[in-house]
Amino acid sequence: MRELTFLHEQQQKPWAAEMKALLLEIKREVDQARDRGQTALPPQRQAVFSERYDEILSAGFEAEAAEPVLKSGKRGRKKQSKSKNLLDRLSTYKEETLCFMRELAVPFDNNLAERDLRMMKVQQKVSGCFRTEPGAKHFCRIRSYLSTMKKQGHHLLAALKSVFAGTPLVPASPG
Repeated sequence: MRELTFLHEQQQKPWAAEMKALLLEIKREVDQARDRGQTALPPQRQAVFSERYDEILSAGFEAEAAEPVLKSGKRGRKKQSKSKNLLDRLSTYKEETLCFMRELAVPFDNNLAERDLRMMKVQQKVSGCFRTEPGAKHFCRIRSYLSTMKKQGHHLLAALKSVFAGTPLVPASPG
C-alpha cells in the first residue's frame, strides 16, 4: 500500500491509485464477510476482483511501456523504474497478494509481523548489536513468548509472573 500511495502521489501513476482502491474495496468486502462468519468470499466475487486486478495490471504495463527507458550509465541490463518493479511483483505474486480474499484468516497487511520485529531492531539500534549469540537467542525467545501470549489474549504481566514462579502459561497450539 505504501508503494502504491507513493507511485500515485509522487509519480502520478493512475494505475497505482486504481490498484490501491481495488485492494481497499476487497478488504472492506472481506471484513463484512468475516463479520457474517464466512471463511472466504463467494467464488463469483473472487473472480470479479481477480479480473479487475488483471485489468489494472494490464493498464499499468501499457503505461510503463510508453515511458522512456531509464539510463543507468552502465552496460548490461537497463534499470527498471520503481513502478515497473512493483507491477512485476504484483503480477508474479498475484495469488499471494489476493490470498486474504480467499482465506479470511489471512490478514490484509503484514503490520503485525512488522510490529513483532520492531523490538529486535530497536534493541540493535540502542545497543548496536547483541553481545553474544546466546543473548540474542534469549531476547528472541522472550519477545516471541510475549508476542504469542499477547495475541492469544493473555495478560503479559501475569504471563511473566507465571514464568518466574516456575509454572509458565503455555500458549495454545494453532489449529
